[in-house]
Amino acid sequence: QVQLVESGGGLVQAGGSPRLSCAASGRTFVGYTMGWFRQAPGKEREFVAAISWSRSNTYYADSVKGRFTVSRDNVKNTMYLQMNNLKPEDTAVYYCAVDRTFSSVVAGKGVEYWGKGTLVTVSS
Repeated sequence: QVQLVESGGGLVQAGGSPRLSCAASGRTFVGYTMGWFRQAPGKEREFVAAISWSRSNTYYADSVKGRFTVSRDNVKNTMYLQMNNLKPEDTAVYYCAVDRTFSSVVAGKGVEYWGKGTLVTVSS
């Protein structure tokens, strides 16, 4: 059974730099793209960042570009999201997404696997 488990969330002060992790298990993920989404209270889920299997392709939402960095360790089947200079508007539940195609992850449509999320709360 495939599992995506996010961790690293919590209460952070504005300007803080936490790192989220997404540990994948239950099958081989060779060739799969991994990505991060977030859903703020009262808002729809939105794309944050994606990274290809080879790590050669990454893509970011404009709202986080220059502040967040996505990376992955294919030996550990784990993806990371280094978040810097957090703002109160970054408060959300952050979800991990995994799919065979990069475009599906970026679009958030037809994604094969989703995690249950980890809450990040940024205090001002």
